[in-house]
Amino acid sequence: MRKSRFKQVENYIELFRKLCEGVYQELDRKDPGIQKACEYLEMAQQKAIDLGNYIEETECEGHKTVSHLEEFCEVLFQIHEEIQSDRGLSASSAKVRIEHCVNNIEKSAHSDIKIKKVAVFLPYKASMWDSLESVWMKARDDENVDDFVIPIPYFERDAEGGLKEMFYEGNQYPKYVPVTDFQKFDFEGVHPDEIYIHNPYDDANYVTSVHPFFYTENLKKFTDKLIYIPYFVLSEPNLDNEAEMDHIFNFALTPGVVYSDEVILQSENMKKAYVACLVKHFGEDSRDVWENKIKGTGSPKFERLLRAKEEEQDIPEEWKKIIMKPDGTRKKIVFYNTGVVAILNQEQKMIDKIKDVFAVFKENKDDVALLWRPHPLIEATLESMVPEILEQYRQIVKEYKEEGWGIYDDSPDMNRAIIISDAYYGDGSSIVQLYEKLEKPIMIQNPDVLCQ
Repeated sequence: MRKSRFKQVENYIELFRKLCEGVYQELDRKDPGIQKACEYLEMAQQKAIDLGNYIEETECEGHKTVSHLEEFCEVLFQIHEEIQSDRGLSASSAKVRIEHCVNNIEKSAHSDIKIKKVAVFLPYKASMWDSLESVWMKARDDENVDDFVIPIPYFERDAEGGLKEMFYEGNQYPKYVPVTDFQKFDFEGVHPDEIYIHNPYDDANYVTSVHPFFYTENLKKFTDKLIYIPYFVLSEPNLDNEAEMDHIFNFALTPGVVYSDEVILQSENMKKAYVACLVKHFGEDSRDVWENKIKGTGSPKFERLLRAKEEEQDIPEEWKKIIMKPDGTRKKIVFYNTGVVAILNQEQKMIDKIKDVFAVFKENKDDVALLWRPHPLIEATLESMVPEILEQYRQIVKEYKEEGWGIYDDSPDMNRAIIISDAYYGDGSSIVQLYEKLEKPIMIQNPDVLCQ
């Protein structure tokens, strides 16, 4: 039974107790109100029948709680007859007998009616699914949870901020993840107990936007609990460092944090940073709100990565041709990451840096394999915000793919690239924290330094 339906069961039980008290008060008068007491008993009996039917709609015929309701009806009938007889019945005796039955009904309802929860997961990019997967797996394995993975569409923005082409990646999830079509799920009718999201930006992102229906302020109408888990992990901040806290401020003051009922972050330290930023913005009176809703219990991205580390990785044949040496041994693999923020900040300088990096690794391709995994939104970002370098970037991608000396990874599975690689090189990014977790070498690129 859904939690929302079980609330109705609890309401019935509360009504039984009120009717019981009404019977007691009528019988306890100097001039007992027999007629009114009988009305209360008859009402209680009808409500008990209604509750029994209500329970059997979702549970099964002959349910244990229904048998207690039947006993309750029998006791109500007996009391109804006794208080009208010549011998009568004391108020306290009637109350004890009714309360005993109601207590049995309540105990059975809580122990014998299984509460089923509906949990809905709303990822938007398949490559970011790892931030929700371990939470979904726990829901999937819980017999008392009905789980739904519903990938949601998103749009790229034009230079004026308008929504352009719509993208949907529902066909890019692992085979073991059953996907539900967002157009076929009745959010209002089902009203999930919990909805999980990992995109916090709503309309505050200049490059992309999830479909406006899935903005956090709207989603709250359709669930009892909206839960936000970031699709990224960040460098742990020094709470006393003003520059680092200013950086965290941009992530803390997002709609996903503000509107969600619960926020799950990568660490207790990150929770403290978020709370400090939010209190700074909203005032000290708001501290309890943020302290209660934000949890620093860890990012599912770490869980997914560590689990993937123990799994055999499916390496594409075209990758193997680049990774393996002629003698059958394996080259060192360097994961090269280029992010959105760096290219926005550095523009032409970053274009030159990427070209320089490729020249160096191309010279050393016999010993080292470069695995380039650019941020999937770089092109959309450049088109929207720095169109003057867009064609240069596209040409870099085109030539890199055509020359074929390095790996170009735009697959949804980032963990595979992290696990098979030996080291990280590139921009500062949440990916760095994943390499730290695996204790692999990390080097952050400097666009001011060119080797060629």
